Amino acid sequence: MPESDATPNRWRGIPLDERQAERRRILVDTGFDLMGTVGVAGTTVRGVCEAAGLNPRYFYESFDDLDDLLVAVFDRTAQDGLAVILEAAAATQGAEPLATTRAVMDGFLRFITDDPRRAQVLYVAGLGNEALARRRLEAMLGMADLFASGDDESGAASPEDPVRKVAASMVVGGMSELVITWLEGRLAMTLDQLIDDASILFVALGDAASGLAESRTAAS
Repeated sequence: MPESDATPNRWRGIPLDERQAERRRILVDTGFDLMGTVGVAGTTVRGVCEAAGLNPRYFYESFDDLDDLLVAVFDRTAQDGLAVILEAAAATQGAEPLATTRAVMDGFLRFITDDPRRAQVLYVAGLGNEALARRRLEAMLGMADLFASGDDESGAASPEDPVRKVAASMVVGGMSELVITWLEGRLAMTLDQLIDDASILFVALGDAASGLAESRTAAS
């Protein structure tokens, strides 16, 4: 736990902007821990400040309200997860689609299972909080746009073809529900099995989307 803000000289000599940034980081770290363990229902402004060792006035220095903090925790966790996805994709650039998909799936799923708090923040917390549910939907739509705008090596689907967005939306939405189902123990399979099966099915969906786009092009 961070030392109390009442500790003498804690902030002395530190520029104001750096003090504010550090206090915000501490609050987000603490919010992440609470959201990931006791859930949104057990996360309060008072509880966050007590766990962080900060006066409540510092909370409102960085956040308008509790929902503002919850969204900040979600955003940081989602950004960390996206970095893992992009790194895996870059590392397998030029490989067969299944190899790239499996690398991305492996990296992301291990990211959220290596620290169960990440899965709670990304997939569970938003189920009972309107602000988080809205932010989670926005993040999913953004991820679908990212996938839909990716290169199609087959050249079958143009960036404007809606089938790309349809397939990307199915992949992102399906992945979210798949993770929740697996985390709840309603899928009797290991993490490796989940990665393998999901990768194969997602590539098959991409192939089907390309085939659909190609048939449209041929018919036009």
